Amino acid sequence: MSLLEPLAPTVVWILQLYLLVGAIWALRWTLGGIERIDPAARGAGLAVRLLWIPGLAALWPLFLRRWLRRSGPPEERNAHRDVAGSPPPRRDAPAGLGRR
Repeated sequence: MSLLEPLAPTVVWILQLYLLVGAIWALRWTLGGIERIDPAARGAGLAVRLLWIPGLAALWPLFLRRWLRRSGPPEERNAHRDVAGSPPPRRDAPAGLGRR
């Protein structure tokens, strides 16, 4: 018997707990909480919301931290924007539509 064999059930239990909390978090936020941290999510259809579930379930600690800090989506920063001196896109504009 290896020294790590007794540790395996504990690791599996922790992973199951993480995924359970993630699944509950994902369902809760998919059905009506994501708009609090990302205003661009307003009006998203059911198909799009179903696509969010795996990502929300896996990355729930990051979304929880953003929600607790009451911060919105991160601003895009890259070398092209820095050189051009252009401001980041508006947060309330849907992606791909640009400025009005």
